[in-house]
Amino acid sequence: MQGKIIKGIAGFYLVDCGGEVLTCKARGLFRKRGEKPLVGDLAEVEAAQTSESEANIVTLLPRKNRLIRPAVSNVDQALVVMAVRTPDPQFYLLDQYLVTMELQEIPAAILFTKEDLDRGELADYRSRYEAAEYPVFSVSAENGSGLEALRAHLAGKTTVLAGPSGVGKSTLTNLLCPAANMETGELSRKNLRGKQTTRHTELFCLGENSYLLDTPGFTAVEVWGDTEAFKQAFPEIRALEGQCRFTGCNHGAEPDCAVKAAVARGEIAASRYESYRKMAEESRERRKY
Repeated sequence: MQGKIIKGIAGFYLVDCGGEVLTCKARGLFRKRGEKPLVGDLAEVEAAQTSESEANIVTLLPRKNRLIRPAVSNVDQALVVMAVRTPDPQFYLLDQYLVTMELQEIPAAILFTKEDLDRGELADYRSRYEAAEYPVFSVSAENGSGLEALRAHLAGKTTVLAGPSGVGKSTLTNLLCPAANMETGELSRKNLRGKQTTRHTELFCLGENSYLLDTPGFTAVEVWGDTEAFKQAFPEIRALEGQCRFTGCNHGAEPDCAVKAAVARGEIAASRYESYRKMAEESRERRKY
């Protein structure tokens, strides 16, 4: 029997086998080989004759991709989540998430939550990322606006949610999949950072072949790459490749740079360009040590 691992905790795994969810243990051969099943893995299972589990995971099918943090596999797309406000969006962090997905060739979209708190900023947020050819969605948990368009984007895919604590990822999961019944936290008044409420990695079924993966929130992402990789990881910069005066232009101090000209014309968001420059500089600094 074949199924998809939707949760792993304390050595046990829940495997969705066509709607029937089995509690499974991984056979000892995985430990001997230094392998560990991941949430998102497709697995072959067989019946077990123990009181602890209903079946054993005997084989893991080849993975099409794998994320290290969170430790998941077979992701079709990512949804990077920020709030319109409370807390205000962290655009460098958002760009780090997007670059992380670009480097792993995982398509990404952006979701702004708390749309009901918008005071006119959302139009600017949309334009800067739509110019980079990212799908941008917005929703309100208060009035339900935007949920149907988001559901259509998630249909038939395994989607990983990425974003810092406090932006409403767990609330969103509850709205899209009420059976998740996830705990949600209040924002700390002191620093407006969310209390971490997701304590384990789990796939939630939204419908046929549609899964949503919420993961423990974190507020920092370390992006590894070099300047050449970052050029390719920003779609709006990649689109101008070969149009600068100098071959191999790093879009910094070089004259007649097509990227800097596009920033000056407003075709590339200044915040996106600054994120590119900062990531490249941080990468150079790391390589010194």
